[in-house]
Amino acid sequence: MQFDDDADLDTSEVKDVRSSRVPGGRATVGGGIIGLIALVLGVIFGVGPEQLGLSDGGDAPVATSSSAAQVDQACKKGSDANTREDCRIVAVVNSLQDFWRTEYARRGGTYGNAATVMFTQRVGTACGSATSAVGPFYCPGDRQVYLDLGFFEELRTKFGSSGGPFAQAYVVAHEYGHHIQNLMGTLGRAQDGRTGANSNAVRVELQADCYAGVWARHATSAPDDRTGRPLLTRLTDADIQDGLDAAAAVGDDRIQEKFQGRVTPENWTHGSAAQRQQWFYQGYRTGDMAQCNTFR
Repeated sequence: MQFDDDADLDTSEVKDVRSSRVPGGRATVGGGIIGLIALVLGVIFGVGPEQLGLSDGGDAPVATSSSAAQVDQACKKGSDANTREDCRIVAVVNSLQDFWRTEYARRGGTYGNAATVMFTQRVGTACGSATSAVGPFYCPGDRQVYLDLGFFEELRTKFGSSGGPFAQAYVVAHEYGHHIQNLMGTLGRAQDGRTGANSNAVRVELQADCYAGVWARHATSAPDDRTGRPLLTRLTDADIQDGLDAAAAVGDDRIQEKFQGRVTPENWTHGSAAQRQQWFYQGYRTGDMAQCNTFR
């Protein structure tokens, strides 16, 4: 996975609140993806929202700053993305939004940007106050993706992913898949409260995996808004395999087997390892979001 060394990164698409802590007001835990994560962790680990940090108060960095604190200083060029993890996330976000803007324009629509918020330990969102325990998530209430970079180490050490830069890119691309669903009005299908292998919750997650694959297919050809050249210049078969490996690592069956010792498909909310790989590869193979209809 290689970015254009000379490309300019747009840090305005990332909010960096890793070093800020301000008093958080009351917040209501919403539905959508953050609630879904709380649900799956509750099912698998037997914990409640209060243990996951989904609360209605407390001190948390609130992601309302318009400037990107640390990344604004460190992440200037594609060469920075090739050497620094946080700058890589900036570049991935830039690439994702370049592609989706182009795709929406091609289809006669207008894409609405979604910022990514980098935080540490705890953050205030329109969906409630959340801790790193919930993992990366998308909040439809403020149309932002939230990410503690420490999750990527856990993805490797706790969930058994091979890791690698594109494994990280897959995670971010999946969350932007939820943003696309939010724009298209399909995200709400996951809020019916049902779980299981054929539930809408699983279908929503698998579709987000498929959208991540669609971006991956076009990532090295989608033009950067600022230069007209692709920001991502190289994506190898090994990179795609890292993405597939990460998708499998967070399959419901893998997680259940690892943490509760048995697989209970009736409690699935994200899909099995095989399903997640299948739908990511479906998007990557076809490059067509119309082929991502997991609700058929």
